[in-house]
Amino acid sequence: MGFIKEFKEFAMRGSVVDLAVGVIIGGAFGKIVTSLVDDIIMPPIGFITGGIDFSDMKYVLTPADEVAKIKEVAINYGNFINIIIQFIIVAFCIFLVIKGLNSLKRKEEPAPEVAAAPTKEETLLTEIRDILKNK
Repeated sequence: MGFIKEFKEFAMRGSVVDLAVGVIIGGAFGKIVTSLVDDIIMPPIGFITGGIDFSDMKYVLTPADEVAKIKEVAINYGNFINIIIQFIIVAFCIFLVIKGLNSLKRKEEPAPEVAAAPTKEETLLTEIRDILKNK
């Protein structure tokens, strides 16, 4: 019973629950960014570059042969370019979110500085000064 209780305490900690929520939202956000890149950003880039579709770009190592039933072996670098663009967009969006959250935080006002109590030497010198003034 101790193991189950310990696991329950671990799983119900705030940080674990927050992490789970973050992973779920992150997965959904990843799908949104994928759609944004594939459906909105890449078509204009393809248009600007003369109709090049990055997702179809590849370097064929071994061409497909239907007669011999050999599949094509290729390095799909176009898909890699899409993934890099998606990463840059995600990183930029996270930057904007964190920047926005940081601007919403209340800035703590610095506590007023309290004058430090005079040292024994300062107190003694002040007394000597006052005595000399009065003479």
